[in-house]
Amino acid sequence: MPDTGSESGVDLAPTADEVARVQRRTVWVLSGGQVLGGLAFGATLSLGAVLAAELSGEDAFSGLAAAAVTFGTAITAVPLAAIARRRGRRLSLTTGMAVALIGVGLVVFAVALRSFPVLLAGFLIIGSGQAANLQSRFAAADLATDASRGRDLSIVVWATTVGAVLGPNLTGPGEVLGGAIGMPPLTGAYLFTIVAQGLAIVLYLVAMRPDPLLLAQRVVASAKAGSRAIAKADRPVAARYAIFAVAAAHGTMVSVMAMTPVHLAHLTHEASEAATLSIIGLTISLHIAGMYVLSPIFGILADKVGRVPTILIGQALLAAALLTASFGQAATTAVTVALVLLGLGWSATTVAGSTLLTESSSEELRTRRQGISDFTMSIVGGVGAIVAGALLGWIGYGGLALVVLVLVAASVLLSPLGWRASAARTPEAAPGA
Repeated sequence: MPDTGSESGVDLAPTADEVARVQRRTVWVLSGGQVLGGLAFGATLSLGAVLAAELSGEDAFSGLAAAAVTFGTAITAVPLAAIARRRGRRLSLTTGMAVALIGVGLVVFAVALRSFPVLLAGFLIIGSGQAANLQSRFAAADLATDASRGRDLSIVVWATTVGAVLGPNLTGPGEVLGGAIGMPPLTGAYLFTIVAQGLAIVLYLVAMRPDPLLLAQRVVASAKAGSRAIAKADRPVAARYAIFAVAAAHGTMVSVMAMTPVHLAHLTHEASEAATLSIIGLTISLHIAGMYVLSPIFGILADKVGRVPTILIGQALLAAALLTASFGQAATTAVTVALVLLGLGWSATTVAGSTLLTESSSEELRTRRQGISDFTMSIVGGVGAIVAGALLGWIGYGGLALVVLVLVAASVLLSPLGWRASAARTPEAAPGA
């Protein structure tokens, strides 16, 4: 790969072919990192609620595990975005993942101590890894054109499928391995988390050269005609709607998903612990598959049909999920179907909303707004998980699902705010052309 000057300090203007090659390489590297990051986070997600309920002794506190992860994501989202802006995506992504490894170690230590506060501290720190995973989708759009931005972003989102679906099902093998080396119960799966996270760090450090964001900044600075695909007019109203839609979808997803393991544990209370964990693991795996496996389809829809129409498709899927969860709460099959629909709705909204946010923001404001978006969605998700725990004990799983419909309704009612930017979008030449 020719040196484009993005990191060497040499003032070289990148050509169109160089930018296109970097973009293709970046998408593949980010996809590999997301496979590993999804594996790490999938194992974390499936055990969080169970560990929180066990160490706290209260089902109402089970949502605090997901809440801690999402608050940790919120706390680190803006600083990681600032690092990316100044030093590039590679340093930002590896920093977030390295910090998360500390959190994984703290979670295992907390279970050994039987300390609920230490457990929450560990999950809080793990949130930095999720912040890095979220930022990866924006990294895929740094050098993309209008015609392919949704597709490129969605490919990286899709890559999470492999690891994220496999992760929750590693609880069984993880327990065997963990038990063999003396790890506390229910923490063996974190062995896979540590290995996957470490490999992702190495991949980003070695292969993400040149850095896509630093190169994108040089394309804009070059003042060539092709820079129009990256440097765009600012549309703050559309950007704010995109931030809201993504945050609302995430809050909807986290609120219901975080309570599902506890709800399924009650539904299967007569089964053995191994059978219950298997049912929970399968359900969460299918939910995560829904979150990621069809994201390229939603990316293509966002490019071809429009960003806002795809967001509305996501809202329809979220509404169907919540209604299924409410009226089918007594059946594990219905709950599983609801979780799949929940993941699909999240995927459509997140892919289209993230694309809308990127193209509605000028280059000077883009990275900052991306950090604000990840911060907002994480705060909403964290609050949602906490409130969901209380609502679960008060009005049950079905009642919780109906309450969360308010967020879906709000996203639909506010959708006209995003139409102008979507209608104004026109395909442009590749960067550097």
